[in-house]
This record gives sequence, C-alpha cells and structure tokens, in this order.
Amino acid sequence: MDFGKQALKLHKQFKGKISTRLKDIPDSLDKLSIYYTPGLLLLVLMWRIILKKTRDYTWLNNCVAVISDGSAVLGLGNIGPYGALPVMEGKCMLFKHFGGIDAVPIVLNVHSADEIVKTVKAIAPSFGGINLEDIAAPICFEVEKRLIDALPIPVMHDDQHGTAIVVLAGLINATKLTGKKLGNCKIAIVGAGAAGVAISKLLYKYAKPEIIAVDSKGIVSRRRKDLNESKKLLLKFTNPHNISGSLADAVVGADIFIGVSKPGLLTSTMIKTMAADPIILLWPTRLQRYYRI
Repeated sequence: MDFGKQALKLHKQFKGKISTRLKDIPDSLDKLSIYYTPGLLLLVLMWRIILKKTRDYTWLNNCVAVISDGSAVLGLGNIGPYGALPVMEGKCMLFKHFGGIDAVPIVLNVHSADEIVKTVKAIAPSFGGINLEDIAAPICFEVEKRLIDALPIPVMHDDQHGTAIVVLAGLINATKLTGKKLGNCKIAIVGAGAAGVAISKLLYKYAKPEIIAVDSKGIVSRRRKDLNESKKLLLKFTNPHNISGSLADAVVGADIFIGVSKPGLLTSTMIKTMAADPIILLWPTRLQRYYRI
C-alpha cells in the first residue's frame, strides 16, 4: 500500500482526523436553559467558591492539550506549526482511540522557551493535562521543567518520557528472549536529543547498565568542549570509561543499539562488531527514505 497517497486522500476526504462531539443534544428549550443560561449561572457562581469542582463539571477531567512548536517533528527538524498540525492531530487520535481521552492539537508559532512557557501557562486553565510534543532539544528540557513547576496539572513531554517508557518495555522483553541481564549490558544510543537523553536516564535508573551516547559529532565524552548543558548532565551516568570516537567505536562489544537519530547510520559492518545476539532498536521515523521533503 502507498501510505503517502492514502494519507493524502483520507485526510482531504475527512478534512483531518479529529473533531469535537456533544455529550448531550440541546434539542429543547429546557436543555438549552440547563446547559447555557440561566442554568449555567449556578455552576459559575459555585466555581468562584470551589475551584476544584471544575473537574467534576467540565471536560477538565478528561481533556489534554497536545502542544508543539513544530521545531523537531518526526526527524524532519523545524518544519513549523502548519507542518506539525497533522502530527498533533494524529497524537490526539491515539489518545482518544486507545485511551478514551479527549485531546486538542495546539501548534504554536513561537520557539523560545520563554514564549512557549508563557503561552502554555496562559491556556492551561482550559485543560486537565499538557502533553508537549516535538519541541527541539535543549529547549524542551527547560520548557517541561518550568511548566511542571508552574502548573497544578500533569505535564509530560512525550518525546522524552513516552519514548523512554516504550524503549524500556521493549528491552525488558528482548533481554528475556536473549537471556541477557539489562544491568550487565553495554548500550550504544545514537541521538542525544530529547529522546536519547530521556531513554538514557530511565535505563540507568532502572538497571544501571553501561551506556554510551553518540551525537552528530561522535561519542559524548568529558574530553569534548562543545557539549550543551543537557549533554554535560548526561555524562553523570553515561560513558563511565570516558571513551572517545565515532559511532563505530561506540558499538564495539555493545549488547544493545538504540537509534533515535536519522536513518542509515548503523551499518552491517558495525553490527558484526557487537556482542553475540545483539538487540537493535530503530525508531520508525524513516520518511526521508520514502519521500523527498
């Protein structure tokens, strides 16, 4: 199947893939009076006194904002808010279909940490949770931390924590099948952005394996002078022997390879240098192979 052509066809046919629906039909004067004025006034007056009641009487109990500035979408880089919107709609579809959670896509035409935080804080009262998506590192780390500290609702950056949880779950299963112990494994991770950093943190917290992180300039080591703050923090629990070199050097003897960067970096020659029964996880963002974007 040509998924690209089908995507264009169905998205145009349905004008996107999500919509809102009414939980009851205001098909009488009585119902209009209940759901709007004058019945609504009682709820408004009550909330002036008991703010927590808002969750019991509005969609706050089951509605998440899916927010992106379009700066790191599907491995394509900064494609902007309009390019990000179909992806955010897709995330909202997944929330609804698999979790029964209403979600609203919100794309922002701002890119600094201050602007994103200010905007999200301003709209947060309309939602029961915030799911950050496809915001480039290292800004994404600051944005998430500041919003967690500032807001009384759950805040999560999916590219960090959602990805890390899925990777850990996959490795728990893969190590059972191969007879390896995760804590005894050497892990090479290519990609030291939001996903790579979060994966490294969770794997280390769970099993404390040896982790070697690799970015576009090679192995993340203490010898390098070009590291941003998030990569410097990464060194607190990765690369214990302070090795330097390329991806090819990082995978020698590795039990596990995790690819959360651009495609085509791991070669068959590199795989042959890994430990016996290697576990290879490649993130399925391969749009560049199929389309010239």
